[in-house]
Amino acid sequence: MTVAALWFALDQWTKHLVVTSMTEGEQVPVLGNVLQLVFVRNSGAAFSLASGATWIFSILASIVVVVIIVLARRIRSPWWALVFGLLLGGVLGNLSDRLFREPSFGLGHVVDFISTPWMMPAIYNVADIGIVSAMVLFVLLTILGIGLDGVRHAKTEADPQQTPSGEIGHDEQRRAGD
Repeated sequence: MTVAALWFALDQWTKHLVVTSMTEGEQVPVLGNVLQLVFVRNSGAAFSLASGATWIFSILASIVVVVIIVLARRIRSPWWALVFGLLLGGVLGNLSDRLFREPSFGLGHVVDFISTPWMMPAIYNVADIGIVSAMVLFVLLTILGIGLDGVRHAKTEADPQQTPSGEIGHDEQRRAGD
């Protein structure tokens, strides 16, 4: 939960800096075309998709928060704790924008301001970085077979004596019964 709290705080602090020091639509080159600050308010999801469905994202984000809090008790791996911490911090960051920013409760627009035009056409924020990083780690840990307990679970290969349904074949039953 520490990671979530820190990521949420970093997200909200950076958004506060943008809202109080930039005008909407303003572009500030930081590293030329590599990194730019561009203040926009996003009523949709990634790439401004579904901009009329802000309330749906608020509900989905609330569900994700509850699921993460429930799962948190089972996490014994520091890597999975990082995954869920980044995800929770990111989801809470964008959810708080949707709940408490204009135009109204539950329909607020998310503050986006990071632009990396060389990499992707989207404008995003610190919360989004946490969510995407969590998903990359999620996929990696899943591929590596590392469980929430931190134990790497070996893939079980099918027993050659078993049929596809899992039953022991007739020849093997005879041998087992001899």
